[in-house]
Amino acid sequence: MNSERDSETTFDEDSSQPNDEEVPYSDDETEDELDIQPAVEPEQNRINREVEATRETLRKDCNWQVKANDRAFHEQPQFMKTEYLCLKKSKYAGNAIKTYKYNPITFLPLNLFEQFKRAANFYFLVLLILQTIPQITTLSWYTTLIPLLLVLGITAIKDLVDDVARHRMDNEINNRNCDVIREERFINAKWKDIKVGDVIRLGKNAFVPADILLLSSSEPHSLCYVETAELDGETNLKFKMSLDVTDRYLQEERALAIGNSSWYLYDGKDYTPSYRGFLNFWGYIIVLNTMVPISLYVSVEVIRLGQSYFINWDLQMYYPPKDTPAKARTTTLNEQLGQIHYIFSDKTGTLTQNIMAFKKCCISGETYVQQVNSDFSWNMYADGKLTFHDQYLIEKIKQGKEPEIRQFFFLLALCHTVMVDNSDGELNYQAASPDEGALVTAARNFGFVFLSRTQNTITISEMGTVKTYDVLAILDFNSDRKRMSVITREPNGAIRLYCKGADTVIYERLHRNDPQKQTTERALDIFASETLRTLCLCYKDISNEEYEAWNKKFMAASVALRNRDEALDKVYEEIEQNLILLGATAIEDKLQDGVPETISKLSKADIKIWVLTGDKKETAENIGFSCELLTDETTIYYGENISALLQTRLENQKNRTGSNANSSHGDNENFFPPGGNRALIITGSWLNEILLEKKKKKKKLLKLKFPRTMEEKQKQMESKRRAELNKEQQQRNFVDLACECNSVICCRVTPKQKAMVVDLVKRYKKAITLAIGDGANDVNMIKTAHIGVGISGQEGMQAVMSSDYSFGQFRYLQRLLLVHGRWSYIRMCKFLRYFFYKNFAFTLVHFWYSFFNGYSAQTAYEDWFITLYNVLYSSLPVLLVGLLDQDVSDKLSIRFPSLYILGQRDLLFNYRKFFISLFHGVVTSLIIFFIPYGAYLQTMGEDGEAPSDYQSFAVTAASSLIIAVNFQMGLDTSYWTFVNAFSIFGSIALYFGITFDLHSSGIHVLFPSAFQFTGTAPNALRQPYIWLTIILSVAICLLPVVALRFLTMTIWPTESDKIQKNRKKYKAEEETWRRRPSVFRRGVSGRRSAYAFSHQRGYADLIASGRIIRRRRASLTAVLGNNLAEVRRAEEAS
Repeated sequence: MNSERDSETTFDEDSSQPNDEEVPYSDDETEDELDIQPAVEPEQNRINREVEATRETLRKDCNWQVKANDRAFHEQPQFMKTEYLCLKKSKYAGNAIKTYKYNPITFLPLNLFEQFKRAANFYFLVLLILQTIPQITTLSWYTTLIPLLLVLGITAIKDLVDDVARHRMDNEINNRNCDVIREERFINAKWKDIKVGDVIRLGKNAFVPADILLLSSSEPHSLCYVETAELDGETNLKFKMSLDVTDRYLQEERALAIGNSSWYLYDGKDYTPSYRGFLNFWGYIIVLNTMVPISLYVSVEVIRLGQSYFINWDLQMYYPPKDTPAKARTTTLNEQLGQIHYIFSDKTGTLTQNIMAFKKCCISGETYVQQVNSDFSWNMYADGKLTFHDQYLIEKIKQGKEPEIRQFFFLLALCHTVMVDNSDGELNYQAASPDEGALVTAARNFGFVFLSRTQNTITISEMGTVKTYDVLAILDFNSDRKRMSVITREPNGAIRLYCKGADTVIYERLHRNDPQKQTTERALDIFASETLRTLCLCYKDISNEEYEAWNKKFMAASVALRNRDEALDKVYEEIEQNLILLGATAIEDKLQDGVPETISKLSKADIKIWVLTGDKKETAENIGFSCELLTDETTIYYGENISALLQTRLENQKNRTGSNANSSHGDNENFFPPGGNRALIITGSWLNEILLEKKKKKKKLLKLKFPRTMEEKQKQMESKRRAELNKEQQQRNFVDLACECNSVICCRVTPKQKAMVVDLVKRYKKAITLAIGDGANDVNMIKTAHIGVGISGQEGMQAVMSSDYSFGQFRYLQRLLLVHGRWSYIRMCKFLRYFFYKNFAFTLVHFWYSFFNGYSAQTAYEDWFITLYNVLYSSLPVLLVGLLDQDVSDKLSIRFPSLYILGQRDLLFNYRKFFISLFHGVVTSLIIFFIPYGAYLQTMGEDGEAPSDYQSFAVTAASSLIIAVNFQMGLDTSYWTFVNAFSIFGSIALYFGITFDLHSSGIHVLFPSAFQFTGTAPNALRQPYIWLTIILSVAICLLPVVALRFLTMTIWPTESDKIQKNRKKYKAEEETWRRRPSVFRRGVSGRRSAYAFSHQRGYADLIASGRIIRRRRASLTAVLGNNLAEVRRAEEAS
């Protein structure tokens, strides 16, 4: 008897290797969607499923209903939901966009609430409350209130400015207009006023204002084309078709629905020692709070805000063609820009321009290359955009003496699934891929113009002669075939097959005696060395008998109920044999300007670049060579190469640790020998396979479940735990392996997989990551990375709206990181080190003083000095360093990318640097306190007075401190300007000026309780030995620092020190340097690049069905418009 309590019987399908050409399962797929239903299903299972489906339908019908053009219907009680108490609101969302956070009523309370949620602000609020208790405080309450109000005010103003900008953007979108049916007529309404069920009308090239259902269109069969760049980043038009019933009903309206014990000085209060200790504890908490003052947070915000504006104002990151400046959309990540380890980049539109250009071709073994600019003025259909540099080819086409050349371009004009639009009097092509559009446009410029098509015909202008051909069959492209064919019947009755495809598949199907094989292959190699995308063209004559026999098989496969695609591919394979080669084309997927140089600079900065794209492997690899991410010296590993390597490593780890895959023993072993240039290219399917993310497909035979025993549950839990540990270890191994490569290209990956790859590197490498993209399909990746960068490109604004930084071109990334990022990191680190130093030096004087004041929490300085120290006396110099300082210029930062490594290794601010600043502050505080204290032990003024009182001591210590910390800031300044010098000496002058004012008798008369140091500064600072004490204190503080800096720069100079020392030499080199030809040549690869078809089938099914074609063939006048007379004259002349 079987002891298995769960009798759910399942079995896995036959396993097979991942398909490199397939995009993995959709991000939204569930296990149930991946399950394959068996051919024979238990009857009870079917009944149960039907009942459940019926219930689900009923539930949906009862809850959600939409009625067109009837707002009162959607305001019924069943469509309302309770929001607060008895307040009800429609469960249907409105159409107004709201990205702002505040309104005039909620701004103050909500903003204060958000600010006091921050630990720092709440901490200082608690301190302020404590300072209002006279029993425990020795500081006035305003010493905390004024800085706190300053912080809250500055932050509130910044938040207000940001929110006003959001209000403006929302209003701009919400107040856009569209036509909406109201009272049986169209009226102009705003987007924000659109409600569920409204029927609206959209014109050509109009923005879609809401989630809509297409009811009818003015195009035949109610067809419309939609660009979804804002959603998925795709700029190719997608076709949408309405239901026949709504189209017929609304045809006349043509509408679009959118719808310890101590002693104390006696103060006359009979407090117990324990109670006094309790009060003094809180008193010292208040006194020592300036170690981390509230001004730190204000200063950090000001520095970050200023650095963000410097990015916005950088004209070298401005892109004039689109009037796009760089934009810092956040103020909190600038210093992290100087610590990037990994960059994850999209390909299309990010590295490339997403613009295809016909560059070269090989016809009948002869290659047509750049010589002189070609003249297309003879062709009235030329679009004027093609830049082909071989006039000799055009002359041959005109003469017509070589029919193979005309046949070549005729094939380009015939063999495709492009649709044509002539509504504006001009021919506009809509192609399923940019490559196909570029080829048809090239044929158009060379005199072979695709004019129109019907379900069974295609019309072409051949050198001015308009001809119509019968299309017998379209053998559409798919990722396995890598080719497409068209079978046509020519006017003379001959049947011919025209085919175009990747050279790897075309050469397998050529006639074995084809004379053009060798010469064309040599041309393909030349094109490949220039990283151009290649495509082979061929044809075949077919007899009537052969076609009739094949057509029967084709029709049978077309109506097959099962495995239709496989059956069609088999039939296609039969006819696509013994082909005759015409030649090859070479298309350039243009890189953005400066991409190779940018990648080279970032690589020298030890930044690793990963390209994550949805394109096919050949396309992604081709771009890798184009942008110098891959070279001929690069050893390329693929998914199938590393899968066994990772599996072996995992098995070894399990064997070493007794099946405990979580052990880190052996994890530090390298996968590859040191040295060498390696790259990894992996597809989404292999990525799922390697990372154990692949969902298993199961066939359900029976679903009868019984309760499991506790032992079985424990076994199941243990099995799941081991599986999770194996998965985690496998993922860590993959990240370790990939990070040993100089570059990684992940192709055919979904947006979810892009985010997963970024998350894996973040999780297991603990490194700062940056993701850059230009489309909505990059949003997940951009949000997952530490820093997201959006490019304002061809694919909408979704990536920009979700990013932290944005600009117009990929090449600006090197300036963002190597200049702004590096400067921001250096400035912030220097600011923090100095800020902690000056506040340790300032605050710890209270600590040393406590040993001499009976631990009474009495302060060592005047209250107003404590209040203004971080606000006025020492804030401006460090702020200017945080905003303006630079160790080397921007040009040298880019010229020497290795300077960037300091930030990656976090060498400028870490625990070591913090404790050095702490030690420096402690030593300075000892000097500031004990030298004046020693000088004041036994002193006598020249006038017989004794200025060695507490107040004079406080002024002496404060004066020594201000001069020492401001001069220390001068020693730490690398980039001197007038502003820096003025801030340092101005801060010292400001201190003495304010101090003399606050110690004057006039202000004491007005506020006697607040200003008690009357005459102290004038009396103390007129004594020469006081000034000698101050000078001695400052000298002892600074001279050791000067000596140490000199020794360090002389004996152990950093790379930055070396460059600073030679900066005049480098500047002279820049002035005399003349730009040499770029070393980034396109002819560095000897590999074969592949033609990039679209990611899915073209329009062949729609063309063959006739649904996308007008039922009534358009007249020649409608097609050619005003050019008809010129065509007729050209025909007569020929």
